Amino acid sequence: MSGDLAGRRFMVPESRELDLFARMLESQGAETLRCPLVSILDLEDTAPVRAWLDRLCAGAFDDVILLTGEGMRRMMAVARAQSIDAQVVEALGEVRKITRGPKPARALRELGLTSDLPAEEPTTEGVIASLAGEDLTGRTVGVQLYPGNPNDLLLDALRGAGAAVETVTPYRYATDAETEQVAAAIREMADGKVDYIAFTASPQVRRLQDVARDRGLEKELHDGLSRTRIAAVGPVVASAVEALGFTIAVSPESTFHMKPLVNAIRESLKAA
Repeated sequence: MSGDLAGRRFMVPESRELDLFARMLESQGAETLRCPLVSILDLEDTAPVRAWLDRLCAGAFDDVILLTGEGMRRMMAVARAQSIDAQVVEALGEVRKITRGPKPARALRELGLTSDLPAEEPTTEGVIASLAGEDLTGRTVGVQLYPGNPNDLLLDALRGAGAAVETVTPYRYATDAETEQVAAAIREMADGKVDYIAFTASPQVRRLQDVARDRGLEKELHDGLSRTRIAAVGPVVASAVEALGFTIAVSPESTFHMKPLVNAIRESLKAA
């Protein structure tokens, strides 16, 4: 394929929202090595999240318990994709919102909402204690869980207090297979088989570090980042890379989004 990036191989984060980024590069002739550079991922099937949100919008819940800020944000991403985000925010405004810790409370504030009952201690036990004096008989509680923890302690407490419970887990963690993809990509960089690595968020940098440490590939990561041109979508990401002692080769001068990043890469190659 012809294009400004023909013959170049790019390592890019693998996630649903960044498929567009990979296609932008591929449309210019680049080969992309897609890699799960986040440890928290979207669900492959969002139907259960959509069903839970539909129940919320239909007024089925009296209370909503939010255990993580990530969960609230991932649910809103699904809501936006379905063009029901305004209805979801309105519905959340009508129910009692119980939060475990500052992060879900912060996610609510981003929506213009506040926590009605923040747990005094940011733990499951703290949520249970905060609800101990409340009459939950006959109430329906929507509970946002997180991967790997069905939280039977909380659900049993709610049911024991007379509530009906409807749960949702709106994201997933990377699997061992996905971690091996990251390790393989690190080895390819170290072998000089990647021309560019393009970072679009600082957690991706941390993910590389974590996998390299866990798999004994810290030297390979250092060698790979030393010989691979590094592109960063903006100054926050650039700072995370520079904190490790590496240099950013390409970054947009302004407007820190994916399309300006692709354009900056193209321009840097033309100038080379």
